[in-house]
Amino acid sequence: MASIIKVEHLSYVYNPGMPNAVTALDDVSFEVEEGDFVGIIGATGSGKSTLITHMNGLNKPTRGKIIIDGRDLWAEPEKIRDFRFLTGLVFQYPEYQLFEETCYKDIAFGPKNMGLDEAEVDKRVHEAAEFVGLDEALLERSPFELSGGQKRRVAVAGVMAMKPRILVLDEPAAGLDPEGRDEILSEVKDYHKKTGTTVLLVSHSMEDIAKYADKVLVMSQKKIAMYDTVERVFARAPELLELGLSVPQVTKIFLKLREMGVDVPADVYTIPYAVKMILAAKARRDAGETLVLPRNKEQKGGAAGC
Repeated sequence: MASIIKVEHLSYVYNPGMPNAVTALDDVSFEVEEGDFVGIIGATGSGKSTLITHMNGLNKPTRGKIIIDGRDLWAEPEKIRDFRFLTGLVFQYPEYQLFEETCYKDIAFGPKNMGLDEAEVDKRVHEAAEFVGLDEALLERSPFELSGGQKRRVAVAGVMAMKPRILVLDEPAAGLDPEGRDEILSEVKDYHKKTGTTVLLVSHSMEDIAKYADKVLVMSQKKIAMYDTVERVFARAPELLELGLSVPQVTKIFLKLREMGVDVPADVYTIPYAVKMILAAKARRDAGETLVLPRNKEQKGGAAGC
């Protein structure tokens, strides 16, 4: 499948040429295939938030290129607005961006700016509201009357209504309770599956990345430390811990079991698969066997149990 995002030797410096200049990204290169769901993790200050603001032209590279759908983002600066509709960006605490009188108008704001007719705008508003689980009865209410989770849904729906081919989310579940967090991220995953939209998700939660992403990009010291499938990245859990990052709790448990000499794999990151591996290890022990377990091929199917 063709790459929809290609980042080539991207570097970004805040306040270049000034005494307080700070390098936020240093020679970053990677590609994302269309339809991928990529989780982006990294310690505070690693560069992950700066990276995603380059995806729709909010920041311009100091050096290097951002190529979206085969086009250099900054080849023609006067056309940068086109990429704002191609790549939808949901900031952390997006409800602070709400400003219209009603939820309907807030969700409709992007599609209207795209020049769509009223019928198409109306269709997109209702489709986006459905995707994020927002009751239609709330569309005519002021967003400022809603709960925190409902406001978050309105803000995310406003980006989805533009039907971007790339959806970029910076900690979209930050500040929500566990139930609200699971609901928002499950809705994003459902949207990804149904539309084939490419998704980049920044999160501090390793459990969230393990549960929803297909690939993981690890940022460290303004560079890419790892970029691979979820299975392969979490199989390198000791390296992640050395970078100051966490790993899913279940992964930590399996690392400890391996240290104790138990024959279990290192790349376990979901609870259902963990249960299966423990039962398999017990069966082997009871049978007096010392077989090596196969690499994990099943964790995504059981991720909902995390």
